[in-house]
Amino acid sequence: MSDYSPPLDEIRFVLEHVAGLDELSKLEGFEHADIDSTMAVLEEFGRFVVDKVLPTNRVGDERGSHVAGPPDDPTVVTADGFKEAYAQYVEAGWGTVPFDTGFGGGGFPWTVGVAMQELLNSGNVAFAMAPLLTQGALDMLFAHGSEEQKQVYLPKLVTGEWTGTMNLTEPDAGSDLGAIRTRAVPDGQGTYRITGTKIYITFGEHDLAENIVHLVLARTPGAPPGTKGVSCFIVPKHLVDQDGSLGRRNGVKVVSVEHKMGIRASPTCVLDYDEAVGYLVGDENAGMRYMFTMMNTARLSVGVEGLGLCEAAYQRARQYARERRQGRAPGAAGSSAIVEHADVRRMLLTMKASTEALRALHYFDARQIDLGHHHPDEAVRAAATELAGLLTPMSKGWGTDLASEITSLAIQVFGGMGYIEETGLAQLYRDARITAIYEGTNGIQAMDLVGRKLPMRGGGVVADLEARMRATVEELRGSADLVPVGDRLAEGLDVLHRATEWILAEGAADPVQALAAATPYLRLFSQVVGGWLLGVEALAATRAAPADFAEAKMATALFFADHILPTVHGLLPTITAGKHDLFALSADQL
Repeated sequence: MSDYSPPLDEIRFVLEHVAGLDELSKLEGFEHADIDSTMAVLEEFGRFVVDKVLPTNRVGDERGSHVAGPPDDPTVVTADGFKEAYAQYVEAGWGTVPFDTGFGGGGFPWTVGVAMQELLNSGNVAFAMAPLLTQGALDMLFAHGSEEQKQVYLPKLVTGEWTGTMNLTEPDAGSDLGAIRTRAVPDGQGTYRITGTKIYITFGEHDLAENIVHLVLARTPGAPPGTKGVSCFIVPKHLVDQDGSLGRRNGVKVVSVEHKMGIRASPTCVLDYDEAVGYLVGDENAGMRYMFTMMNTARLSVGVEGLGLCEAAYQRARQYARERRQGRAPGAAGSSAIVEHADVRRMLLTMKASTEALRALHYFDARQIDLGHHHPDEAVRAAATELAGLLTPMSKGWGTDLASEITSLAIQVFGGMGYIEETGLAQLYRDARITAIYEGTNGIQAMDLVGRKLPMRGGGVVADLEARMRATVEELRGSADLVPVGDRLAEGLDVLHRATEWILAEGAADPVQALAAATPYLRLFSQVVGGWLLGVEALAATRAAPADFAEAKMATALFFADHILPTVHGLLPTITAGKHDLFALSADQL
């Protein structure tokens, strides 16, 4: 079973009532991005995903990608249908939509790009990774590339005619990028010679595009140790001649493709750099600082991979539960569809409420990124950038944790059939698992939240968001049908407040205390924000949605409030237990 229908009504509602697209479309350069124009784009893109991308998902998982060609000029052959689907993606201009019109982009807000990412990830998350990595390269070059570099590389990257990669990881430098050993030696001609090995490079080699633009972290001679001595270089697969045409093959080649648990169609490459020509981006030793400028969008995008997988899994489980007849529900005359059984309802509503909360979080986060880049008021830009910084660890961490949980629940709804590969649920589950690991493990997301984001303005950013959420509590309590949602949200906010105060106080005296609490705190904070945003949606639905849609929104918010939000009470003791229990055993006793 592989049916998927783009949830356009849901997406429209969230764009209007959570992401505030109407306000975004009033910003300079976004005037054409009104809700009707945006939905026309998303409707057409949804058709493309269903017709062209979704059919490649199963075959990509079964056949994967493989290295081919002579040893001196190897390439990677992607799965059947990928090359054709990607060519149509480029021809239709889908990759251009959220990028700068000055380089051939469509000039839509990033929030619209996130909605497109959701659809593409629901269709085939492995396929979606080629545009995702190109986005990372684009963000880096838009922010830090020279004007010449922008003119040479951005137009082709924006269209997708060329793809981009991010080359960070090495065999001895995973999460600790200060251990990078790849060398970049000036060659006296204004360029550098790059030598070293990079691993886990997504779409590091492939047959989808005529050129691949690698952004490579490396060390120059005499660079300071650790992350302060890392620089960033453009290393194209093919050098670009003065007239813009492709020149000779550069000194970078694929060594092998990893054999993975999931996302098998996405070629995860080992790349060897042998005196490859590289072009410095910005200043020497500033590579890590540059990387952080694109961290919010990159980590949000990985979270959206989780959202796409959650939606795909939920739709399949819902369809199966409506059709599969097994057992007799209490009061039924005969065999019942399993959707009528209470425990199946519990699983489906957990999937539905979690997925809708996650969508609201991701689109709300994307809104902050748009405001932070484009609002004319400096104070608004600063506040939005701070809020995006606070939300993004939740978008990535909670979003990808939920991907594993929701795809697992979908298997449970299917029962034994869910464990059979042909149903497609096993693939979604396998594909989801990596999302909690790359682009910073979820443990790192939690550490970022408590170590960098909570202390912003002495806890002021968290306090501002808490005040905003408490204002919604009062609105909910003013709506007769939503009083219980407001009450549960208020309780969750009280728990969040206590946990936040504990981490800020204990972490200031002993950072290990905060780090010990980081993962449960990220979960607690995420669930409170998710419950809040579902409350915002329920309020909006009572004012501006058809009766059936409004009823579903209110019921979903209430389910989340009654069944998911209360779990935060159990997280508080885990948080305030601190580090003692974690270090009560020696390493040898573990």
